[in-house]
Amino acid sequence: MKNFGVVLMLLTLVVASSFTSRTESVHETQFDADIVELAMSQDFLSTLVAAVKAGDLVETLQGDGPFTVFAPTNEAFAKLPEGTVENLLLPENKAQLVKILTYHVVPGKIMASDLKNGQMAETVEGSSLKVTLMDGKAMINNATVTTADIVADNGVVHVIDTVILPPM
Repeated sequence: MKNFGVVLMLLTLVVASSFTSRTESVHETQFDADIVELAMSQDFLSTLVAAVKAGDLVETLQGDGPFTVFAPTNEAFAKLPEGTVENLLLPENKAQLVKILTYHVVPGKIMASDLKNGQMAETVEGSSLKVTLMDGKAMINNATVTTADIVADNGVVHVIDTVILPPM
């Protein structure tokens, strides 16, 4: 009889789990973590995390901030010409990698509701990004914000679908 109870409990768990969502939207998750910890917890940002580590920017992005990070997904990095990411991760290309990564970071906490059409936002890299609001979407240069306002302890992350490159 004891085994029947265990089997029944396991069966109940299996049936209940079949009705539970297997993926949780980042936007719906509250993060009690800094920007780097947030990115590390998301598989779709693993290329960005590898780049941040290679650029020795982990400590900086774990600082007090606040920071606004426009975070390219793995798919965004995959859109770059073949071999680009691997090249950027080489130690001899660290300066170029840091320039690209810091172009994705704006000092301060800028929520989606703060964005204005035509707004220019100065990046940590020193150049500016252009905001375009159109058809209910926010564009940062040529990248579309796919998920906005993911709040971390030291700022906010907006996920983008394209790696944005600074003026060279």
